[in-house]
Amino acid sequence: MRSTHMNSERQVIAVDVMGGDEGISSVIRGIELAIKLFPNEIGGLVLVGDEATIKEHILHRNSVFHSVDLEIYHASQAIDMAEKPMHALRNKKDSSMFRAIELLKENHVTGVLSCGNTGCLVAGGTLKLGVMPGIDRPALATVIPAPTNHFVLIDVGANPTTSAKSLVHNALLGTLYYKAAIDPQKDPRVGLLTIGTEEGKGSETICTAHGMLKKINGEIRYCGLIEGFQLFSNEIDVVICDGFVGNILLKTIESLAETIKNYVKSEMRKNPLRMLGAFLAGGAFRAMKRDLTADKYGGAPLLGLNGVVIKSHGSSSVEAIAHALRLTFRLSKMSGEHFLNNTIEKVNLLIE
Repeated sequence: MRSTHMNSERQVIAVDVMGGDEGISSVIRGIELAIKLFPNEIGGLVLVGDEATIKEHILHRNSVFHSVDLEIYHASQAIDMAEKPMHALRNKKDSSMFRAIELLKENHVTGVLSCGNTGCLVAGGTLKLGVMPGIDRPALATVIPAPTNHFVLIDVGANPTTSAKSLVHNALLGTLYYKAAIDPQKDPRVGLLTIGTEEGKGSETICTAHGMLKKINGEIRYCGLIEGFQLFSNEIDVVICDGFVGNILLKTIESLAETIKNYVKSEMRKNPLRMLGAFLAGGAFRAMKRDLTADKYGGAPLLGLNGVVIKSHGSSSVEAIAHALRLTFRLSKMSGEHFLNNTIEKVNLLIE
């Protein structure tokens, strides 16, 4: 296997192959699929984890993995999905997740991808990399596919409780991510998720953040308070909320989509006439699956850190991992091209 050597132009991604619910096999197959689907976008790879296990899993895929610059970085420990962040930081210093983050900190790689424990990734990323100047806390963002528009949801789990100021920062980070992941030309519409659009609706934190966001409307395109039924009606491009609400909302959306899919499939198979209708509507169903699948946005970036860190679902499909790896390379390439420092400083002066 060829070793990876970083230079100022080449992107190299460290992949925590030991994280996730599905085990190393799913992660390795996701990397393999990414190499096949996006050969011109996948640069150097550092697979971080137990060296013997990694070699065993890629042995019969040598022809694919030898087409890229690849290095294995041995880590003797793995972090469990139920592990507490502080326990992991104290006792899992040689874990694949933390070693991958350290490679980024030491500039050996340009980005990190992990399917592992969210809390540990947030804690490890924050402590080892630090947050951008002016940002209080990092936030996880994800793209939600919708029939008429795709929108960014932030935060989806990094901070279950947050401050009004952090919600304002999330608006800036979400706007940046929208331009990177969806449409670089568009000035995205930003909305603050709450229980009603009237002034004063929501918690004290929401009301305070709403007032702050109105003050910085020139820096972002703030459209005001929004409710849940507006998310899929092409009214908003960046949805802001705390990590508690965002994580529940994200998992509810994903569960509902899967439930509807299975329900439609079951109903279509109940009699020959319905099966014929399903056959005739096959093109429409394929288009829906292509446009509304979350797999093509299989990673959630931990925005606001001094480095590119992507979190993929612990239960990610092989396709989702492939797209998450592609996203990590894309954001790694763009990380040096976007600077929020001046905007953050200006916004903080307006809201403090």
